[in-house]
Amino acid sequence: MDLSFSRSSRNILARWWWTIDKPLLLMVAFLTLCGFMLSFSASPAIAEHYHRPTYFFVLHHSVYLCLACLLLLFFSMQNLQWTRRLAILGYVCTITLLIATIFFGHDVKGARRWINLGIQIQPSEFLKPLFIVCTAWLFEMQRQYKNFPGIIISFALLGLTCLLLLLQPDFGMTAVVAGVWVVQLFLAGISLKLFFIFAAIIAPIPIIAYFALPHVQIRFNQMISGMFLGEPADQVKRSLDAFRNGGMFGVGSGEGVVKMHIPDAHTDFIFPVAAEEYGMLLCLMIVAAYAVIVLRSMIISSKEKNMFIVLSVCGLAVSFGLQALINMASTLQLGPTKGMALPLISSGGSSLGGTAICIGILLALTRKNVHAENKDNEIISR
Repeated sequence: MDLSFSRSSRNILARWWWTIDKPLLLMVAFLTLCGFMLSFSASPAIAEHYHRPTYFFVLHHSVYLCLACLLLLFFSMQNLQWTRRLAILGYVCTITLLIATIFFGHDVKGARRWINLGIQIQPSEFLKPLFIVCTAWLFEMQRQYKNFPGIIISFALLGLTCLLLLLQPDFGMTAVVAGVWVVQLFLAGISLKLFFIFAAIIAPIPIIAYFALPHVQIRFNQMISGMFLGEPADQVKRSLDAFRNGGMFGVGSGEGVVKMHIPDAHTDFIFPVAAEEYGMLLCLMIVAAYAVIVLRSMIISSKEKNMFIVLSVCGLAVSFGLQALINMASTLQLGPTKGMALPLISSGGSSLGGTAICIGILLALTRKNVHAENKDNEIISR
């Protein structure tokens, strides 16, 4: 057995290390470290609020983080063929879980998104990256075989996915999934006529959600009141205070007070904790890390001729960046509040797991030997 770690080694870990994109991996490691550090800052106060042991949520985050790292490593080692197979199988499984959640899930804050499988999981978090890879494969198939209705099938899958998400209801995730699908559709080179037809079908979703879903209407109205009338919701007001209190360098680790007043300070509102305790400097570094992951992924994909890789990488990068943007915008009163985690930083098992799959596939498809592994495992450079 080859246990060496040289460039010529056939060891799977060695091949993974020498072919993985190091800048992407570094940014992922930085964000993960920030999430672990902020968990220590925010979680004890939340644990006390819920009458739990002091480091209850820190321990949970640590366990979920270890599992997420294993998921990321597993998916980042796959070649193109296995990436497609795992995505298709995973999508079928998560769709089944989404349907089961509607009937057997339990309500949390008015939404039925969780199901008990021994542990509580949120299937929609795992669905997003798997859906993106499946639609990329369908677009590629239509490009290769003119009679294959890849676009129609992908649109049908989009409709099914969005319907199941809206039944929970989870409008934020629906918007992200639909938005990424439109981006993939555009990159696939579809005619402008068809593009505008599909876009016109999707465009009314926010308006329908506003009038059909009371919680969407409430959050949107709160955003408008905060932006134009100076009357933000209580959580957003405290979040803005945290940014002001933190200044450029923060008040110091563990010294912030925003976590004492916001129940979601370790999840949806962890960005203000970073701003208050570590200052705008850390916040800008976090934003830069997200930007590097998104832009570098797109730059790498732009050099590819394989449409599956281009659509998968761009779709995953857009969804990752869009989720981070939505979370940060909501804490800065630049968008309606939404129960959407800050990728790799917020606490939570399902959100970490879904992000790990997303980043794992992203790293797999940007590896130097991603093509060669389908051809006798011969390692070649880009």
